[in-house]
Amino acid sequence: MTLALPPGLRFSAATSAFQIEGSRTADGRGRSIWDDFLERPGAIIDGSTAEPACDSYRHPEQDVALAAGLGLDRYRFSIQWARIQPDGSGPGNSAALDHYSRFVDLLLDAGVTPFPTLFHWEMPSAVEADGGWLNRDTASRFAEYAALVVDRLGDRVRHWYTLNEPAMMTLQGYATGALAPGKQLLFGALPTVHHQLLGHAGAAAVLRANGAASVGLVNNHTWVLPLRDSEEDAAAAFTYDLVHNRVFSEPLLDGVYPDLEALGLPSMPVQDGDLERIHGSIDFYGINFYNPTTVTTADADSPIPFDIVPTPGVPVTGFGPEWPIMPSALRDLLIDLKRRHPQLPPVIIGENGASFPEPERAGRVDDDDRISYLKGHLGAVAEAISAGVPVEEYTVWSLLDNWEWADGYTQRFGLVHVDFETGERTPKASYDWYRELIAVLRRGTEEGR
Repeated sequence: MTLALPPGLRFSAATSAFQIEGSRTADGRGRSIWDDFLERPGAIIDGSTAEPACDSYRHPEQDVALAAGLGLDRYRFSIQWARIQPDGSGPGNSAALDHYSRFVDLLLDAGVTPFPTLFHWEMPSAVEADGGWLNRDTASRFAEYAALVVDRLGDRVRHWYTLNEPAMMTLQGYATGALAPGKQLLFGALPTVHHQLLGHAGAAAVLRANGAASVGLVNNHTWVLPLRDSEEDAAAAFTYDLVHNRVFSEPLLDGVYPDLEALGLPSMPVQDGDLERIHGSIDFYGINFYNPTTVTTADADSPIPFDIVPTPGVPVTGFGPEWPIMPSALRDLLIDLKRRHPQLPPVIIGENGASFPEPERAGRVDDDDRISYLKGHLGAVAEAISAGVPVEEYTVWSLLDNWEWADGYTQRFGLVHVDFETGERTPKASYDWYRELIAVLRRGTEEGR
């Protein structure tokens, strides 16, 4: 409890709907790109189907009680587009809107501010069939979906995320095919960057017109490190930083795209007025951070100019070398972002957390490795704040163990253990640690008034 965190820092925890809700056909829900993807042979490591996951659609009260028990300021959850518009267009599904309306009321009654995400990688299959984020029209369709949601929830919900991790949607969904919709377009995926940012900007305008107090998106950012001290690896790191970080941050924060053509990459499909809409579209900048990324120059015959390699000399999470643990990388990322963008708006850490091997059956988990990870990264946030970075909120991923996309049930991120056979929820040691941290810091804030 010795973390030098400033008074007034907000604390949150997060989940996403497809990962916890189950009930994939309930109340007229339509198919999404993840329903399509998980049915591909071999796409999900353990062959699981996100059913029932945490069964949260049928038992939302349990999740709200756990969020309230932590003493959270806000709870980040997501809304499934395929529940609201089963065919990706037309009027909203009243049963689904009723469900999310009740969930908002449960949170408010428990004293937790709802902080929904409109798009957490889950798109109706019908929208993807029309081109998905490769199609500029999807930006308009996303804004229409946002209008349906805010019309129902906007009288009680004032704070919104539009998109979750557009970088991963582009890089893993459309470029490499590791995640839904499973396309392998490499740099041909770059138009999805611009169309997602346009979709965000259109949705932000709709939300503000309906009373939203603050709107932003949250992107996955990584601190990029060259493997060797060489010009070749420095160039590889520069290119990877551009396509993972800067191609998303600079239009939002500066109103321009970095120079892609200078690196031999296709330019963005920008039309008149696009960048002005994107640049003025955020009230805060959300950052999801898990790990640094080490790169080296690729072989001459590679279709991309960098290779991602293990980060030497650091521990790893349950994902192994793919997810190295380096809290200082978060500090350096935040400080560098402020250096690049002196007028940086308020920053929210929208996700930070780690998966480690844990038992499948219900029971108490003493997850000291997770506590160490979270404490290290909160320390990095404190250092960044001391250096002038305007971080206002920190969010743990995740409140619950959940269905971890292509990794199925093989990875556990939760502050709460979930037995996926019985649905039983058991708070872990990290839950108690986070609860006490929030309580101690809140007492300090109140005593200082």
